[in-house]
Amino acid sequence: RMNIERSECCALMLISTAGMMIMVQAYDLIVLFLALELFSIPLYVMSGLVRGKISSEEAALKYFLLGAFSSAFLLYGVAFLYGATMHTNLAGIVSAIQGGAVQTVFLMLGVALLLVGLAFKLAVVPFHSWAPDVYQGAPTPVTGWMSVSVKIAALAALLRVFVIAFPSVAAQISPVLGVLAALTMIVGNVLALVQTDIKRLLAYSSIASAGYLLMAFVPYGQGEVASDSIAAGLFYMIGYLFASFAAWAVVAAVEKEDGKGLQIADYAGLARRHPWLAVAMMIAMVSYIGVPPTLGFWGKFYLFRTALEGGLVWLALIGLLTSLFSAYYYLRVVVVMFMQPGETEARREVWVNLLAVVSAGATLLLAFIPWQLLDLASTAFLRFP
Repeated sequence: RMNIERSECCALMLISTAGMMIMVQAYDLIVLFLALELFSIPLYVMSGLVRGKISSEEAALKYFLLGAFSSAFLLYGVAFLYGATMHTNLAGIVSAIQGGAVQTVFLMLGVALLLVGLAFKLAVVPFHSWAPDVYQGAPTPVTGWMSVSVKIAALAALLRVFVIAFPSVAAQISPVLGVLAALTMIVGNVLALVQTDIKRLLAYSSIASAGYLLMAFVPYGQGEVASDSIAAGLFYMIGYLFASFAAWAVVAAVEKEDGKGLQIADYAGLARRHPWLAVAMMIAMVSYIGVPPTLGFWGKFYLFRTALEGGLVWLALIGLLTSLFSAYYYLRVVVVMFMQPGETEARREVWVNLLAVVSAGATLLLAFIPWQLLDLASTAFLRFP
């Protein structure tokens, strides 16, 4: 499809997955950096796999250049942290900070640069500029994979490194995280309002979701809230994963061989011709908004609860208001599918349709056991080998 070699894409995806698995288990900053590169380089290549399509080649180039730039920030951060603590291992950094034998200026510079490198992967404002163009230009299956895998890896690395190694600087970092979260929620949702291309709409939706994830992370330094912060972020990520797979599977099914069919108007009449795909997309959209009974509702509920427990009432209010704004552009897709006349055709590929239906079903069914998932998220993260 669209001149993509599936064998190449699968091989690159496996390499990227291996890097992601190493990244989320890394307890050394050098290993974290190497895993980040192993994870990212295949994504740069996959973004440009549509041969002869200028937008795909442009996406790959933009992603590579900005990705290399962000990696430099992360590596400089590791260098400053080594200069401050004489360690790159997380346990060694913790020991050095607790012992007081650190260069405070180097420590804060290292933490800030490390945050910039990981914020780029999460597409946090103002490090988000790559996401809309890359999501639009990359092959749709690659974009769907990227929208989920990159956030999972970056979030896990961010939580692990900061919660384990840097709780002592939370008082200085938390206000910055709060501002970044607020800006990301506002910018992502406001710019999504004016999008007419479904891939760009989902790209800005992904940026907004990064803001919600970051909102849970803001009070990570408050001991009594830290565990809830981690659990809420991971829980929201589970809901985002299933909703995203459902949405991107529908996009892949509706997209034409020549790359057309990506305008929101192209979804007119989808409910009449392909009701299961339309229902799957509707479930994904309402889960993104946070409407019950979906995982997205519980995900945002736990995020807002964590923010309130951390005393961040202003941030929870921004999250609530931006969620209300998001209802406009998400429900616009639903209205076009169910209420506007059209003859939208979709691919009758079993695996694509099955992914959409199964992911949408999981978004609904798992919402009936939220406490079990939250307990699983609470116990699955901070485990030393």
